[in-house]
Amino acid sequence: MSENESDLGRAAQEARTRILSQIANGQLRPGQKLGAERDLAIEMQVSRSTLRQALTVLEETGVVRRLPGRGGGTFVSSEKIDRDLSQIVGVPSLLRGQGFTAGTRLISASVIPADVKTQIALGLMDGDHIFDVIRIRLADSVPISLEHARFPAEMFPGLLERPLGNSLYELLSKHYETTPDEAVEHIDLVNASIDEARILEVSIGSPLLSVTRTTMDTRGRKIEYSHDLFRGDRTRITVRTKGRPATAEQPGQRGRTVELKDI
Repeated sequence: MSENESDLGRAAQEARTRILSQIANGQLRPGQKLGAERDLAIEMQVSRSTLRQALTVLEETGVVRRLPGRGGGTFVSSEKIDRDLSQIVGVPSLLRGQGFTAGTRLISASVIPADVKTQIALGLMDGDHIFDVIRIRLADSVPISLEHARFPAEMFPGLLERPLGNSLYELLSKHYETTPDEAVEHIDLVNASIDEARILEVSIGSPLLSVTRTTMDTRGRKIEYSHDLFRGDRTRITVRTKGRPATAEQPGQRGRTVELKDI
């Protein structure tokens, strides 16, 4: 490495350190937009290319996020939402429990024939119908997930006539005496498509947590088949496992399995 390259590397590191310090002391808050690159470069007495180098590293480590277009810019990343797989709760309850203000945008709600994949997941027959609900979930007015949930229509008559802006689990419990009891979830790591990036307000190709879930109620009935996309920069997955240490004679108890498949 040349002396000039070494100096540029030190300057970028110093710029990163200053931004991290401003975040740590509260001068920059979660969700706050940083100034324009030119102004930041002048403030930190570095070139714009050096500043971009510093911001790129901060973005790669999740400290900041950069959005293109008018109204875009560089923002301090918000606190992550902890999604505990040991609990079956609706997103509003999950968010409220962590101090966020929950919100919902209903995209569509319809009655359609169940496709083959949904038939298999819910144990339905050819010709059976489902309620198909697509929503965007918000935390403090910022999109965090895109939900696509399906429910057996025969099991929950009139579901779409009820308010769909809050927790559907709470709605099922209140109006249909149906309580979720067990869920099987498969988690993949995917990249945001153009439409998904627009909806979730992230860059194209940003990491998303793809969660496919089948939920059973206390009577063992399959009541929900869903696919959710969570923003990777705003979501943390927690898995709680309880069991004895495994031995050759006693394999031990197994907890939930989280599968992350990079693409």
